[in-house]
Amino acid sequence: MNCYEHTLIAKQDLQKKSLEEIKTKYQSIIEQNKGKVVKLEEWGLMSFSIPIKQNKRGYYLHFKFEGEGKIVEELEKKERIDDQLLRFMTVKYKKFDLKNNFFEKKERSIT
Repeated sequence: MNCYEHTLIAKQDLQKKSLEEIKTKYQSIIEQNKGKVVKLEEWGLMSFSIPIKQNKRGYYLHFKFEGEGKIVEELEKKERIDDQLLRFMTVKYKKFDLKNNFFEKKERSIT
């Protein structure tokens, strides 16, 4: 099995219910194609340096999953026609880094 990281950016004005539907939709596509979601990270709403389709911010979801290449083809086919998404990207890895969560909010101490 191959290891993949898949990031997608949803529009900023979506309701919480719509975001949950997007998560379950793409997670089920992975599972229906005999893949396994190892980790799902919600990076939240972040600003773009350059607007994408007249949006200045987007909601990021990041999937780490194992599976075959046909899963990536199926995901990207569905995402191309989904008008709730702005961008998506898939990267193939040899091994996952499950220890680091790069977009985790850390508490700051006041000194």
